[in-house]
Parts: sequence; structure tokens; C-alpha cells
Amino acid sequence: MNQIEVELEDLGLIDYKQCWDYQTKLFDATVQLKIQNRKFPDNSVSTKNHLIFCEHPHVYTLGKSGDLKNLLIDGHKRKEKNISFYKINRGGDITYHGPGQLVVYPILDLDYFFSDIHKYLRLLEETVILTLQDYGIVGQRLEGLTGVWVDDKKETPRKICAIGVKCSRWVTMHGIGFNINSNLDYFKHIVPCGIEDKSVTSLQKETNQEIDMEELKIRFKKNFKILFGINWIDKK
Repeated sequence: MNQIEVELEDLGLIDYKQCWDYQTKLFDATVQLKIQNRKFPDNSVSTKNHLIFCEHPHVYTLGKSGDLKNLLIDGHKRKEKNISFYKINRGGDITYHGPGQLVVYPILDLDYFFSDIHKYLRLLEETVILTLQDYGIVGQRLEGLTGVWVDDKKETPRKICAIGVKCSRWVTMHGIGFNINSNLDYFKHIVPCGIEDKSVTSLQKETNQEIDMEELKIRFKKNFKILFGINWIDKK
């Protein structure tokens, strides 16, 4: 059986809104093509799958089911600290993106894979868990909560990766915020994901060393490829 091709693009440090617009463009094109294919099956055209790596300047984003009360810093203070804020169309509550965090946006047509959004979320979590394992860190799930945590029983569970997605006609967008060399002070201005009794962490904090981001991306790509059964195609 032929493996599914996913086009990989690394955008580096990019403004959140600029990347959101780009994601939306890819997402909308895929959805519209699927609608067109359903109307005219004899002339159907294969959809493409994409995955974006990037980092963002400091930004807080609030999901469609989120509570604005979980943003603890007002507009004046955000402006002083040069932090952007957006209400967006993914699931989940509030989160932070910033330099040193690996952000991963898969724009996938799940009809190539499986029609199960819960399985999709679990595989995203498993990709992160396997990547943490490569660094000797045990990542875990917490019952009823999406994302990946570190829990060594010595203190409260610490969230190392937030996940929030949008899915329509089995096409996905948004994705993963994986704290690698993140400045965790920025999480003090929010209630991360609306969960008050948990803390956040980063791979740098857990390993006590700065992480080579390019090496980490290679490990993440390897684990994603295995779990989703794909072939990478670099964006031309």
C-alpha cells in the first residue's frame, strides 16, 4: 500500500495572524476541493496534506470554547510587553505561543487516515510522548484533558504540550504548542487551558539543558511519520 504524502514546510519565526491566514488558505482550499469532488466524482482531484513547523512572537490565543477570564493581563500591559492576543476558531481554552516553543500545524485530510477526531488527538499526543522519550522524559496523558504532561509524583502534573484543533469535513487545522526552550514566565499571565490546579514546564526545564530545536524537529518528524504512516515531501 502506498504511504500518504504530507508536504512539510518550516516557516521559522512568523507572526501568528500571518500564519493563521496561511493555514486557513490551505484548509479552505482542501475543504472546497472535497466539496467539488463530491459534486463531480468523475473529475475528482486528490487533496493534499500539509504540516507546518513554526515559532511565533509572544501571543495568547483563546479557543472558541474558552473563557476570557483566563486571560489575566489587560490590553495595556500586553502592549507594554509586546504580546498579541487573538480569539480563534480552534477547540480548547487559552494558551501561549512564543519563541522557543515548537508549533506544529497539520492540515490533513483525515479521509486518507481515519474518520475519528479522538484518535487524531491521541496520535498527536503520542507523537509528543515519543519525542519526549527520545530525551529521557516520560510524557503522560491525564484523564479527561487533551495535551501532554510530565508527572513524577513529586509535584503537581506539569503541562509540556497544549493541543487544540479545528476539523471540518475531516480536514484539520491548528495543532500543537510544544514547550521546548520556552520562557515560562509568559504563562503567569493566563490560566493555561483554563486549568487552575496544574503548572507548565518545558523540555529545557525538565532536562536542565537548552535543546537543539533542529534536532528536535528531526525526532518529531520521525515519530509523526511512524504513527501516521506517511512520507514527507519538502515544500518547494
